[in-house]
Amino acid sequence: MKKALVNLVNISKSFDGQLVLDDLNLYIRENEFLTLLGPSGCGKTTILRILGGFEKPDKGQVIFDGNDITFFPPNKRQLNTVFQKYALFTHMNVAENIAFGLKIKNKSKTYIQDKIRYALKLVNLDDFENRMPDSLSGGQQQRIAIARAIVNEPKLLLLDEPLGALDLKLRQDMQYELIRLKNELGITFLYVTHDQEEALTMSDTIVVMNQGYIQQIGTPERIYNEPENAFVADFIGDSNIIGATMLEDRLVEILGTQFACVDEGFGRNKPVDVVIRPEDVELVAPKDGAIGGQVTHLIFKGVHYEMAVMAEGFEWLVHSTRMWEVGSQVGIRVDPYDIQIMNKPESEDEEAVGVNE
Repeated sequence: MKKALVNLVNISKSFDGQLVLDDLNLYIRENEFLTLLGPSGCGKTTILRILGGFEKPDKGQVIFDGNDITFFPPNKRQLNTVFQKYALFTHMNVAENIAFGLKIKNKSKTYIQDKIRYALKLVNLDDFENRMPDSLSGGQQQRIAIARAIVNEPKLLLLDEPLGALDLKLRQDMQYELIRLKNELGITFLYVTHDQEEALTMSDTIVVMNQGYIQQIGTPERIYNEPENAFVADFIGDSNIIGATMLEDRLVEILGTQFACVDEGFGRNKPVDVVIRPEDVELVAPKDGAIGGQVTHLIFKGVHYEMAVMAEGFEWLVHSTRMWEVGSQVGIRVDPYDIQIMNKPESEDEEAVGVNE
């Protein structure tokens, strides 16, 4: 187990009387790619700004590499930040942009030149030293912003929605570049995004947030396959979320029909929520399904068909490589391992608090 590089301890923060973070605790391990994922206003950027020194918490501590840096200014922290709006100096060429932080630290000319060449090679922009920022594409500008950050050899790189301004193809290319850089440099990455695909593609660990609270922490696979509440299930990919009754261990009643499942420990006859991913819903002939229904919508998505099936008063979302025409009568079958059981929140407050209560 790698040691924690960052510990955020009991962090709270308000803006104009509005509580944004409430007694939050989070640690980040060395050489980890950790992503804060959530909708706008959930508190993820506030965490990044507190860690970067751009905001002070109302209470709590920021522990970095064993030291309390809660009230250190940004330039006294062993970290760098890459923003969505690249923040390149337009009157400086690429080399001057990259060298800016090193010159402030009074590094030698030879050292700076070596670092510029090294950083440009890392971001695959050799021979771009003399180019001006306004002559570069969005993806190239973002690479220069990253190069400027990594030449300072930070222990932690903070990335605040850095790919948000790029088109889809460039975003995908840069995702692979960031993974490669993290592996080559051994730097810890803290990445902030509301884009689920980015989080699932790049992260070692995802922290799902809502309304200032941590909802779930886990690997991309665990977050996707085993969401701990309805918010996570709904926010990460598409889901069928259905109110159900846990009859007993490994047996749940969904829309009046009993389904075998693998979950235990929920009690008997307990109201629960069930999550079933669209790709885990199998459409079969009506006589072969546990529940019968009718296909009401059909869209071709390239790699699969997306269908809506009305069954027992619920509209099921289905992803399948097999097409069923609109109007087709179908049966629905779900493997026990693909039925995820969750406790129902008893109030809106409990729903917001999630696992960080």
